[in-house]
Amino acid sequence: MPAMPVDPPEAAPPAERGSERPAAAQEGPAFSPLYQQIKALLVKSLQGGEWRPGEAIPSEMELAVRYRVSQGTVRKAIDELATDNLLVRRQGRGTFVATHAEENIQYRFLRLAPDEGPPTGMARHFLDCRRMRAPADVARALALKAGDPAVQVRRTLSRQGRPVVLDEIWLPAAPFKGLTAERLSQYAGPMYGLFETEFGVRMIRAEEKIRAVAADAATAVLLQVPEGAPLLSVERLAHTYGDAPVELRRGLYNTESHYYRNELN
Repeated sequence: MPAMPVDPPEAAPPAERGSERPAAAQEGPAFSPLYQQIKALLVKSLQGGEWRPGEAIPSEMELAVRYRVSQGTVRKAIDELATDNLLVRRQGRGTFVATHAEENIQYRFLRLAPDEGPPTGMARHFLDCRRMRAPADVARALALKAGDPAVQVRRTLSRQGRPVVLDEIWLPAAPFKGLTAERLSQYAGPMYGLFETEFGVRMIRAEEKIRAVAADAATAVLLQVPEGAPLLSVERLAHTYGDAPVELRRGLYNTESHYYRNELN
């Protein structure tokens, strides 16, 4: 087996570097930096449910012993996972698996903000939730086979009694058995929190396509705008661990008193 790469000077004394390699090194590519291999092993444990959302993970020292690497290597891997919003550091308490119920994470995927005041949650009204064969374009996006079942959810989001968003959400049926409009309506937290706690599906990242459209007659009624009113169309494909697509969301946003916000780093 090819020799594993070693840490930069901060990771371990020169005399120890030759022996530093993760216990499961064969699971990571030999050419990637060592901390990236530890990061991949930690993600595998998260994906396998070894540590559930909201639970503390072992300390950096314990993980360093487990993977037979330096504490500095583990710290760098955890830093990246925290930046990716997979882990959350809590001063004096340790490092925890991030959850969509976290205050600083639950609005991570909601980019629509009011012109005045901070982003807040919106009142939800579920129009329907039904299982059907995935249309061809949905099947392609969700990596399903032709004819595979999918779940379609339609809802509106309102602020101060006025609908602002009309969402059409598509999910692969297999991971979301038992999902109903009643269950969605009864859950008090964010939808991604429900997916995480009830179905074991965590949204890791998403990509979006945005364009301007005009409201058709049916949309105009639901969003209480004139037919032909300008709307923002946002198509989002969300992924879970392993970069597997698990949600296709098509939203129509009324930006009369809202704007789409984004942070560029």
